[in-house]
Amino acid sequence: MRWQRQSIFFIVIILGVQGLGDPYKILGVRKSATVQEIRKAYKQLAKEWHPDKNNDPKAENKFVEITQAYELLTDPERRKNYDNFGITENEALHRNKKDYSQYRKYDPLDDLFGPNFGSFKFHYQDHDITLFHKLSITTRGYESKLVPRSRRVPHLVLFYSDWCFPCLQVEPVWRRAAEELGPLGLGLATVHAEKEQPLARKLGVKVLPAVALVVDGKAFLYGDASFSLQRIVEFVRSKFPYRMVQPINDDNVDVFLSGWVDNRVRALIFERHEAVRLRYLLMAFYYRDRVAFGFVQLNSANSKNIQKRFKVPSDIETLLLFNENVNRPAASLSMSDMPIKTMQDIINSNKYLLLPRLSSQEMLDTLCPPEWARPRKRLCVVLVCRDTPGHDEPRRALRQFAQESPHSADRVRYAYVFQERQAEFVSALTGGEGSPAEPLLHVVFIWRRDASHIKYEWLSRSWTMSSSQEWNETRERLEATIQRLLHDSEALSYEAVVQELIDEHAQGILTRILTKLLLTADFLKDNVTKDQLLPVISVVVTVVFVVIAGYIMSYLMRLEEESIRKGYQNGEAFGEATASVPGDGSNAKPVPSSELRLHELRAETYNGMVRLLKPGCRTIILLVDMQSRNKLIAEFHRIIWPYRKNKTLMFGFMCLEHGLDWYKSLLTLSLPEPRDLKINPRNCIGTVLSLNGHRKYFCMYHAKHPECMKVKGSKRMVKMTKHFSNQPSSKSGAFIGFDSSDSDDTETSDVEIGNRHLDKAAVSDKYSNVVFQSNLLDGLPNWLDRLFEGTTHRFHINYWPDFSPK
Repeated sequence: MRWQRQSIFFIVIILGVQGLGDPYKILGVRKSATVQEIRKAYKQLAKEWHPDKNNDPKAENKFVEITQAYELLTDPERRKNYDNFGITENEALHRNKKDYSQYRKYDPLDDLFGPNFGSFKFHYQDHDITLFHKLSITTRGYESKLVPRSRRVPHLVLFYSDWCFPCLQVEPVWRRAAEELGPLGLGLATVHAEKEQPLARKLGVKVLPAVALVVDGKAFLYGDASFSLQRIVEFVRSKFPYRMVQPINDDNVDVFLSGWVDNRVRALIFERHEAVRLRYLLMAFYYRDRVAFGFVQLNSANSKNIQKRFKVPSDIETLLLFNENVNRPAASLSMSDMPIKTMQDIINSNKYLLLPRLSSQEMLDTLCPPEWARPRKRLCVVLVCRDTPGHDEPRRALRQFAQESPHSADRVRYAYVFQERQAEFVSALTGGEGSPAEPLLHVVFIWRRDASHIKYEWLSRSWTMSSSQEWNETRERLEATIQRLLHDSEALSYEAVVQELIDEHAQGILTRILTKLLLTADFLKDNVTKDQLLPVISVVVTVVFVVIAGYIMSYLMRLEEESIRKGYQNGEAFGEATASVPGDGSNAKPVPSSELRLHELRAETYNGMVRLLKPGCRTIILLVDMQSRNKLIAEFHRIIWPYRKNKTLMFGFMCLEHGLDWYKSLLTLSLPEPRDLKINPRNCIGTVLSLNGHRKYFCMYHAKHPECMKVKGSKRMVKMTKHFSNQPSSKSGAFIGFDSSDSDDTETSDVEIGNRHLDKAAVSDKYSNVVFQSNLLDGLPNWLDRLFEGTTHRFHINYWPDFSPK
């Protein structure tokens, strides 16, 4: 036993160094538990985990945690520090903590400037920083406790250090702030800047002492050089949200009271001061989600009708609370100096409307909290409706029923939900057999088993009022169902799993952006000093200059593009710059294009378009002459337009008057044996070549090519292609405009000769071997499809011939 007591003592020391967890979770009690409940939970856990009765290896550590949690929660001061700031210091740490309360009893300056040193005596004010240490919190306490609490209660935070003499000068002001502002609902805390340097840097603290106000999770530094209670109060007032308490007079009182459709109770504060007092601002900030506050000045001439209407005394302060009934307050309080606790009790009892809307998960958790231990302790009666004026009457009827209901709010809560806004929640409650086909204007009874599981049952009749008799029957059935479900032996019929409700009051994206801008402006105002103003202005001017210069350059580029576009339309550009073709004296219009360019193949562009092509790239060119180029280039441009975004393709054209010798050399290199060829240029127009400069081959399209002729049946196409491939070399190029014969008859078309060999049945037709110029490119789209599929015939060559124009 002695050894066990010694081990427990050492474990206490170790845990004192490491820190204690959440004492409420350790004892398994609520934060609002009384001392009797804490003592009862401790006795039960101590019996279970005592090392003499439990052989578990973790029993000793668990027993020590239970003991420490019990000691912390039974000490009012330590429990208050934990609830406010998360401090879990125990006696082991208190014994090692420095005591700063007596450090000024002996001052070494007394010996230096004492009676032995002439008649001079060093005088100082009898202040200490004991109060600072009592309210001191750590970075962890600031982030885990103070910041979440600041969303309801603003906190003033003072940064200090041990040997900071200016901190001693502000100690009386801080003590007075703790005595006067603390009871009003303003939180106060201190931070040792030397021990919590990361937190000081995060909040921008540079000089001690420094005061920061934490409101809604955001910190604002007090930048005034004068440190007084009045200036601090003004600083706190300036950081509250804009128009959190609205000024009310005889002109806007009805609009304000009728605004309860936002699901908030209305509160009117009557007082003689010109501006609302800080205590009411703090109260309005704490209840801003549930209550909208308005301020009425008693001395104003424009508020006499309000005072007379609600019989408000003119010599004392008054608080009125309104629900859906705007003509009569639901609660009122009139006192010369209303206590904070009394106001909180009245607001807590009336902070919900008679028929509130389930507009967020927080509202659902408050009105219908999960109750696993006490089944059906609180029943929720919910009407499903839409946000339309036509459903105001059903909501009014349920509101009247709720007002006349004999059941207390702890047993039965009445509410409504908008089907279009909470569609997932409503659809989850319609899966049972007893659910209506259309839940609109039906009443559902809800009991929440836990956070996501809900037991429910629908009222058998819809909530409509077609006649007074039907309305009375519906009311009786509703009351009977409530009585039946409140009985412990009765169970709700169906169960559903629901997701969290959508927050209907969440800020939109524009509101969030505006809030961010305002916070940024406040941050710059509080943190940018005069010395830093010049660099900030320099940065702003630089950014503005860059933006303006970029806009000017963009504007100039648009002007240049517009001028180029006009030039295209006027036919001023040609060749590599555009797809338009200059006229040759005719009235042919150019083809404007700013996205697809046709390059002319000539000596200057030959290397770039053929020999220097990158692997995987091809150039597709059209052969034309001066007579046909206007019409053929326009048609060619129309056909290849869908391929304009292909980065591996380059498109162009070549005039036969300049490149006929190169074309003849190219055809000669594709033959098995070199021959002297004779070209008929008229039969070459309309030919399209696909040149692969890297792999040294080309593919050819021509209207008379067997691959491109429009014949019926795939077998005939194969036969014709095979026939073409079996032709002797002297006849293999007849269809593309050349022949090896010595005939000088230029009137005889080589294409016609080749065509007679391919199809003798067409000889009887006079125009069977004639291809009109307008039809030369009819088969080009199909040929391009086969080209990109890789099914066209490839003519390989050993090298690319030189381009030497005539």
